[in-house]
Amino acid sequence: MKRISFLIDGFNVYHSILRLKHDTGYSTKWFDLASLCNSYIPLFGKDAKLGAVYFFSAIPYYLNDSDKIQRHKKYIACLESTGVHIELGRFKNKDVYCHRCKSMILKHEEKETDVAIAVKLLEVFLTDSCDTAVIVSGDTDLSPAVKTCKTIFADKAVIFAFPFARKNKELAKSAPGSFSISKKQYIKHQLPDPVILKDGQKIYKPDTW
Repeated sequence: MKRISFLIDGFNVYHSILRLKHDTGYSTKWFDLASLCNSYIPLFGKDAKLGAVYFFSAIPYYLNDSDKIQRHKKYIACLESTGVHIELGRFKNKDVYCHRCKSMILKHEEKETDVAIAVKLLEVFLTDSCDTAVIVSGDTDLSPAVKTCKTIFADKAVIFAFPFARKNKELAKSAPGSFSISKKQYIKHQLPDPVILKDGQKIYKPDTW
């Protein structure tokens, strides 16, 4: 049995969702990632099965927007209810020079996701918990980790599933078999409304989503 695990770069997917909304008008923030991943299992053969699905993200506490923070947390709870494993990073303050206003400004940069995905990739192969790892991202910062794993684990495979409008030729070349997620997949794989958690709690899709 060939075990397929997915490592999902949450912010890379989020920005692709915004791009899809801009290009098509469809809002797909209520994304059912477990369902999406499961739909690709037939690509890996009749003996393939879905392993773990890992979702890497960070909660934007720096916004001081309780509504956005609660929406993010509720969505994460919905993903967990479908069996997705949540891996949370953090945002870090960063002073950057603004060429427009000619002064230093404070920005917030999401940290740890790339490293967390790279470490998890090594972990799932070292523990022999999967045979193929599918990284859902178009971020080239992950390229070194992929190259290292291909060298160390010759009997394992790493491919990319590129979020909508985020395909990267460099990554595709380094990982043969990689594919792009179409806008139809985003629209098709949406969570039920409401999502009913194991404790009976109902979480409804936000009106703005």
